[in-house]
Amino acid sequence: MVCLKRTIFFELVAAAVFGSSVGAQPTAQASPDWPHWAYGFLSPLAPGDRLAPPCPETARPTECRYPPPVVQDDGTRHGLPDTDLSFTRNEAHYDYGPADWYPGDHPRMPDIVAHGRESAGIRACALCHYPNGQGKTENAHVAGLPAAYILQQLDAFANGDRLSSDPRKVNTNEMAAIARGLTDTEKREVAEYYASIDLQQFIRVIESEEAPQVRPNSAGLMIPVPDASAIELGQRIIEVPEHPKRTELQRDPRGGFVAYVPEGSLSKGEALVTTGAGKTIQCTVCHGQGLRGLGDIPGIAGRTASYTMRQLWDFKQGTRVSQIMVPVVQSLSVEDMLNISAYLASQTPYPAAHSTTSSTIE
Repeated sequence: MVCLKRTIFFELVAAAVFGSSVGAQPTAQASPDWPHWAYGFLSPLAPGDRLAPPCPETARPTECRYPPPVVQDDGTRHGLPDTDLSFTRNEAHYDYGPADWYPGDHPRMPDIVAHGRESAGIRACALCHYPNGQGKTENAHVAGLPAAYILQQLDAFANGDRLSSDPRKVNTNEMAAIARGLTDTEKREVAEYYASIDLQQFIRVIESEEAPQVRPNSAGLMIPVPDASAIELGQRIIEVPEHPKRTELQRDPRGGFVAYVPEGSLSKGEALVTTGAGKTIQCTVCHGQGLRGLGDIPGIAGRTASYTMRQLWDFKQGTRVSQIMVPVVQSLSVEDMLNISAYLASQTPYPAAHSTTSSTIE
């Protein structure tokens, strides 16, 4: 059933974009305002673009992603601020035991989080989501999510109720295969571990008419192009690491992000989030005071704008199934969703008394 649902979805996307015949010219990908930037791409889906590989129910998770780039490790050991630990590039990125730069920032990791299960092709949760659960723009920020919600989402990935609207975004495929391969015990360990860690503030939002030129890396992370002139931002959001080299090379789990958002988007987003602005339901009804969660409903404050935009768009497209969220997004335009995403990224995921630190882009 999972495989059938996924196959039907990608056939519909291919038909919508490329037409029903081989060699047909692409049309707009379901909408002229499709937010490619939220999925880690700079342009619309086009003929010849690499799509996520098929991921049948019997596939190992590592078979459901693009072949990883081969990176020769020169043996250079790198460090980060406030730690005596050092790792080579490939040690930091090792699938089944990635670098843990700051062991004091989190409880003892369950083995499935720290190392994954290599025999099943299940990479360590800490690889993408970090040991502290902060994650990055191209994946999810799982720290502080309710354990019951994490378990619910693992089930949604496993049964095909959580897909990506953009068929180029490959890590959603792998996440579905991981969810199918985890044991019930491992799922509980993952959920309880990440639920026990508070999400930290790690997004700095700047309203601007311009943004840095960027290149997406193989994972979909936007990296500023050194010494390149700024570009017009337009109606999109560009998010980059505060310290690009440390994030891309060393996987710095304390590294934050800067979100460049259109001028005026924060006030427009605030109106939509706090009142509904006549278009939707105010977010605090479900997500609680300060948008930090309510019971088993997750907090949405302080997560990257790219992540939030993907979720809202996937709800709108029906690729992420939620009876609760469908009426919330059905009357929202892509600009509305962008404004909501920008505003939520600017909010703190904890009470104001909580101490924070800030940094600047290298």
